Order: sequence, then C-alpha cells, then structure tokens
Amino acid sequence: MKSYRLLALALGLTAAGRVCAAETPFNGLDLHLGNLYRLSNAKSRSISPENFTGEKGKGGMSVDGPAAGAARGLGQGWKISPYVRIAAKQTFTMAEIEGPGCIQHIWLTPAPLDKTRFYILRFYWDDEPDPSVEVPLGDFFACGWARYAQINSLAVCVNPGSAFNCYWQMPFRKKAKITLENLDDQTMTLYYQIDYTLTEVPADAAYFHAQFRREDPLKTKGLYTILDGVKGKGHYVGTYLAWEVHSTGWWGEGEIKFYLDGDKDFPTICGTGTEDYFCGSYNFDTAGPDGKRRYTEFSTPYSGLAQVIRPDGLYDSQTRFGLYRWHIVDPIRFEQDLKVTIQALGWRKDGRYLQLQDDIASVAFWYQTEPHAKFPPLPAKDDLELK
Repeated sequence: MKSYRLLALALGLTAAGRVCAAETPFNGLDLHLGNLYRLSNAKSRSISPENFTGEKGKGGMSVDGPAAGAARGLGQGWKISPYVRIAAKQTFTMAEIEGPGCIQHIWLTPAPLDKTRFYILRFYWDDEPDPSVEVPLGDFFACGWARYAQINSLAVCVNPGSAFNCYWQMPFRKKAKITLENLDDQTMTLYYQIDYTLTEVPADAAYFHAQFRREDPLKTKGLYTILDGVKGKGHYVGTYLAWEVHSTGWWGEGEIKFYLDGDKDFPTICGTGTEDYFCGSYNFDTAGPDGKRRYTEFSTPYSGLAQVIRPDGLYDSQTRFGLYRWHIVDPIRFEQDLKVTIQALGWRKDGRYLQLQDDIASVAFWYQTEPHAKFPPLPAKDDLELK
C-alpha cells in the first residue's frame, strides 16, 4: 500500500511540475518552427535610418533625409531616409537600445563593398566601456576579402548583390549600443536595419562576443592564435578564417586546438586537420568535368568554404580562402578561460610537414558572462589593408 502512495505522490509531483512549466510565460526568444505558434508579451521593434530610435509609431517620418530629392512631390512617408552617409574617419552610432531585450536580426549593405575591411563594427552591452564585438564589417559576416560571396548558413547569410544578414541572438539586460567606424579616406554609404525584441532575458543568458585578429605573415611559423585571454564562463560558437597562402601546394594539414580552463601545453580538444574542422575532407577537392581536381566552394548551415579567390597571374598573386564553422549544436564550453589556436601546415616534397608563414585573419565568436577581458588593440588601417 505504501508503494502505491509513493507512486501517486511521484505522479502528482510530475503533474505539478508540468503545470508549473506550462504557466511560465514565454519570452519570445529562441524561436524555431517548433515553437513559432506560441504567443508572448515580447515587443517587436526595429531601428533603421527611417526610425533611428526604434520607437513605436515613429517610422518613416523623415522630411529632410538624403533621398528627399527623389521623393519631391510625394512628401513625408515616401522613402526619404533609406540610408546614411558616414564621413571619412568618423564613427556613426547605428543603434542605442534600452533593455531588457534581444537583437534577433541585422541586415545591412555598405558601399563601396571593396572597403569593408576598413568599416569597423562595435557592439557594447549594458554601458560597458569596451566593446564586446570589434570586427571589420565584411569579416563579421564571413566575407573577409571585400568581395561578394553567397553564404547560406544559419548564423549568417550573404545574399545578392551585397546584402549582409546576421541571425546570432544577442540578449542584453540594460542597454545595447552598435557603432560603425569608417577608417577609409572617403565617405561611405550604409543601408541597415536592426530587428530586436523588448522582453525579459533569462538569468543564465550570456552576452555575445566577437573578436578580430590578423597576422601577415604569421608571427610564429606554423601557428596562428584565433583567440586568447578570455576570462569568465561561456561557450565558443564560431570561427571565420580569411586565409591567404604564401606557398604552393596544400596548406591545410594543421590542427585546431581548444585550451580550456587552465590547459597549458596540451589542449582538451584537438582537431585532425584544417579542412576537417571546417567539416570538409581531403583538401576540399573534387573533380570537374575535365577530370581535373580543384578546390570546391560550398556553403551549408553550419560550415563552408565560401570563397576561393584564385590567382590570375596579375593582381591575385596568391590563392585566398574564406572559411566558416558555426558551433551551434556543439558549442565549446568553458568555465574559467579559453584559448584557441590553429596550425598552418603544408607539405615538403619529401613528405614532411612544412610550417607556413601565411596571411591569416580570423573572427572568433562566443558567449560569456560579463565583464570580459579587454581585447588586444585592433590592427591599424595599414595592417588591415588587403594587399
């Protein structure tokens, strides 16, 4: 008889737990096809040049925007401020949002496109003095060679003709601020839209971070550091590499290594090769209709070799590659600290590894608790330049 009462008690607790879970209000975050039908009290807002503040009922009110001439005779409400111009050496604040809330989508298109390494995105959370994101615009969207490449991934899409889209979810509690600095010597044009929601943010929500680095050539032969100095608790969610090879032959034998929570000489996670980490194999080679083997571009939800810029004997003096890998279903979790490196290894003619001294730029993407360790200084404009 006692066992029946225990069973009934257990079933009762289970049912009570289910009722409690069902009564928890949905905050409108973490959307997917399986929960898109759920209602919430989240408020949808959007910032663009037609509504710089995102305020309710305040969009399309401009009367003196840059396209006022095109709208002459039509008046207010007819696409008067679809873009902004950012002067040389100036920083423009794209958005300032009072929280709590979450950025859910960013769309933008810059002009000229071939200067995107000189346009620097910075994101600040909760009035922090130092940015949690500091990345050249093209590299942030996995398009680091200042050329269009179509990218079809879950986190980032780049669509014709130069439409950059970001779907990383970015929660904040007090405030979000996004700026774009134009390091170039000429004025640039920016169309953009930042879609966000005002809602309650879970207590365990971490903050989005992205950091850019570049070495040309590598400071340590055969070794490149993607990320170092991270302190706090979080998880690593993505890598973008813009890699230019400075030698002939295959260049991607190197292993990626994740040093977690006090790892010193040897990492906890070690890959088997560069193309393997980016979810490819055997040099990304396939045979074409002519029977010749060649690098094969691909773009998938979690990984891609989105760009292969082949030498033409004139301006493209070396082969260049753009690769991304998103750890959306397999994040690299850390409790205290994180360091990420990748080897740059090719082959000698006698079958030995060759330590390379290539030009490698990277963006590391991760979530972590704040405050975060201050980033190393961004390379100067001359060191950002694509040569």
